Amino acid sequence: MTQENEYNGWSNHATWNVALWIGGDEGIYNFAKYFSNYLDFVAGMKEVNETTSLAFETPDGVSWTDSALDHDELNEVFSDMEDENS
Repeated sequence: MTQENEYNGWSNHATWNVALWIGGDEGIYNFAKYFSNYLDFVAGMKEVNETTSLAFETPDGVSWTDSALDHDELNEVFSDMEDENS
């Protein structure tokens, strides 16, 4: 990654923020372990949290569907979780 907008080793702030919440919040992490990819995780978040803002964004306000998100990087997070839990 050599993009100008790289953020803490991630392609951008939004991707970093989402990955940080998935990996750093115990409840979100434990929920995320049930999914093999990011888009399925987002659909699951909407389903189980339909009456809270967590259905649509991280606790500090980055949308789970932000157009800047790097889905390849986020899918790597899920791949790494599968490897850790197998």
